[in-house]
Amino acid sequence: MPISAKGLTHALVAYGIWGGFGLYFHLLAAVPAPEVLVHRIIWSALFVFLLLLVRRQLGGFWSVVRTPRLVGRLFISGLLISLNWGVYIWAVSQARVVEASLGYYLTPLVSVLLGVLVLHERVSRHQLVALALAIAGVSYQIYSQGGIPWVGLALAFLFGFYGLVRKQVEVDALSGLLVETALVLPLALAGLTWFELQGGHFDTHPLLLIGAGVLTAIPLLAFATAARLLPLSVLGFANYLAPSLQFVSAVTLLGEPLDAHTLISFTLIWIALAVFSRDLYRNLKRA
Repeated sequence: MPISAKGLTHALVAYGIWGGFGLYFHLLAAVPAPEVLVHRIIWSALFVFLLLLVRRQLGGFWSVVRTPRLVGRLFISGLLISLNWGVYIWAVSQARVVEASLGYYLTPLVSVLLGVLVLHERVSRHQLVALALAIAGVSYQIYSQGGIPWVGLALAFLFGFYGLVRKQVEVDALSGLLVETALVLPLALAGLTWFELQGGHFDTHPLLLIGAGVLTAIPLLAFATAARLLPLSVLGFANYLAPSLQFVSAVTLLGEPLDAHTLISFTLIWIALAVFSRDLYRNLKRA
């Protein structure tokens, strides 16, 4: 498949927005992370519903709703992605975007690990080397920092399990997101009611809180277009753009510290991703 300029543009839009989430949620640092999360769920559901309504694509949503087996799986994936969002928002509010970017660097490797352990997929020798290097990077950080980088690991495994569940549900990205957010919407509305009774922050940050939901859907839409127009190898490499932007913005714009031990840990993981990406590219080229 040739590289499409339109597809590449949509990929850059998707990963650019995802990479800028650290800066965006930093603007909401004064708002408690759980309150930001409930607004993100509510406005995501509303925006995606309106988007599918305008595009006359609600058929996929209604067909999923009428299938209890799919609803049950999407409820699980909805809880997983909501927890992933919540951990990331909290990490930004605590100036831990560097550690959060670690999680998204690890996500492709965690997906491989879950594929082996849960789906019994076979892995190549190079993928095993990549997993070993990633484990070494995380282990070194645990040793040097004297603690587990739980934010990064939580983000990686939550998103990894989310991908594992969604892999077994044949539904397009936006319809799936609408079902997921609709299923957790009652919890979000209950949370919003509680926050407003306590004196919420919607009156002081209305556009930013609404925008959190809108910016959740737009990159998914752009990614869906990119996935149709680009080779998987290009999408695979572009996947690292988002955590790279998060990492750079955290160090240069948000002023988060980066010591030598953290840099060594990240370097091991970057080498792991290089090995993994090279193996992926060779397999795709051979196929």
